[in-house]
Amino acid sequence: MSLVRTVLGDVDPALLGPTDYHEHLFQVTSLLPGDDLDDEPASREETALLRAAGMTAMVEATPVGLGRDPAAIARISAATGMHIVATTGAHRAAHYPDNPRLTSYDEATLAARFLADLVDGCPRSDDGDGSIARGPDGRPVRAGLLKAGIGYWSIGPFERRVLAAVAAAHRETGAPVMVHLEHGSAGHEVLDVLRDAGVGSRRVVLAHADRNPDPGLHVELAQRGAYLGYDGMSRHRERPDSALLDLIEAVCAGGAADHLLLGGDVARRSRYLAYGGMPGLAYLPTRFLPRLRTRLGDDLVRRLLVDNAARLLAWRTT
Repeated sequence: MSLVRTVLGDVDPALLGPTDYHEHLFQVTSLLPGDDLDDEPASREETALLRAAGMTAMVEATPVGLGRDPAAIARISAATGMHIVATTGAHRAAHYPDNPRLTSYDEATLAARFLADLVDGCPRSDDGDGSIARGPDGRPVRAGLLKAGIGYWSIGPFERRVLAAVAAAHRETGAPVMVHLEHGSAGHEVLDVLRDAGVGSRRVVLAHADRNPDPGLHVELAQRGAYLGYDGMSRHRERPDSALLDLIEAVCAGGAADHLLLGGDVARRSRYLAYGGMPGLAYLPTRFLPRLRTRLGDDLVRRLLVDNAARLLAWRTT
């Protein structure tokens, strides 16, 4: 039987319910100065707002080296009733100018670290040292998803090692893979790299695909089996929500509805209600989803939030 590995243990994919495929509860990066997510009570409050708005599961997409706090994530999950999948792997190199130790690791060292997070449990310290983080029940907090990242039309040496290490950990476990595409670039190229390393496209979600709102390209990527992570709602400086609604409708009309995932990727202190900003994590269910339901119906929304997310997050090697 397939499983989804959450911070409080393994669950049947059918139990996840509506799932936000991409958020951050803890994140500290030099690319977002002043926007650290590092306050457990505030992140718990924000998660509770998302849960009250109808989402019952989420991916906490912060990989190693960026302020990840597995034990706190587990406490938040227990307190709010939200199923949370934690993430291992590493982001694109630009996030780590002050972490030469991590970026100097070879593929084998990275793969061993990622695999340990999935199987044994994530370390309490974000630098990988020290004891294993434990949840409120005393069990190890394990990651349930692998992540890599690339630059804009570029895959640097560290990023290639991370992709290879993610692939190695995937081959051992069947855990799903997320790849950050900078501005939605290089989707085919990433799938090619992962395919050659033994990762089937059906196990991959391309995060931020909607930042390049090209429905023809997205249908091509879906035809290869990949999932497309759409998380650009509420980013009105770049494009209105109506553009994302148009994109979803076009991609679904192209036969790719079973390959779309939705998330907010709010990711900044200044955009969380609980930290004093806006619009907050609940923007997705309270503002965007009603418009999507009006446009395409309840059944389509369920496929994106429930069926597709459960299929992607379930551990298997197909």
